[in-house]
Formats: sequence, structure tokens, C-alpha cells
Amino acid sequence: MLDISERKIAQVVLMAHELRRAEGELRGFLDTLNEDEAASLVAVYWIGRGSFEPEDLAEAIATAKAEATQSTADYLLGSPHLADHLEAGMEALDLEIADDEDDLMGGR
Repeated sequence: MLDISERKIAQVVLMAHELRRAEGELRGFLDTLNEDEAASLVAVYWIGRGSFEPEDLAEAIATAKAEATQSTADYLLGSPHLADHLEAGMEALDLEIADDEDDLMGGR
């Protein structure tokens, strides 16, 4: 399964939705992820983008680790649809982040 918490993915999604305002904060957050967390996040992104199927999660994580040639922040912030792909990836994996997003937004 994932080596990153659903709450951390929810944080990334929220900041990605506010990228113009929160790019520096998001970059800083992504830079704090360890290798396993970063690879899991990239794998969820790839699944959401359609590059891997949900049942290929382990392969996607292994590929993310093997092919990491730049920082996770540089890679993911280059995507104009980062939040959408992460949300789609979580949905494809039958993982729910809406409650985490609500909590992080202060229950709004």
C-alpha cells in the first residue's frame, strides 16, 4: 500500500488547488517528504493520470523510485493538473481524502 498518509496527500491537493498562492509552501512541503513518501505520491499521481492502473500500484512506486531524476517538487509542480490527477488517483485506489481536506480547511 502507500507509504504516505492520506492526510499528507490531502495537504498536497489543497495546496495544489491554490498553487498561485501556495507554491512556495507546497514546494517546501514536498521537499520534506522522504523517498518512500515521495514515490507513493508520484505513483498516485501517475495512476490518476492513467499511466498506471490501480492494481499496478507497487510497480508504479518502484518505477517512481527508480526513475527519480529531479526533486519531487520540481516534477509535480510542472503538472498543470496536479490536484486533479492526485484526486483521480486516490479515487481509483478507493481511498478517500475528502474528510482530510475538510479537516485541513478547518471544517469548512
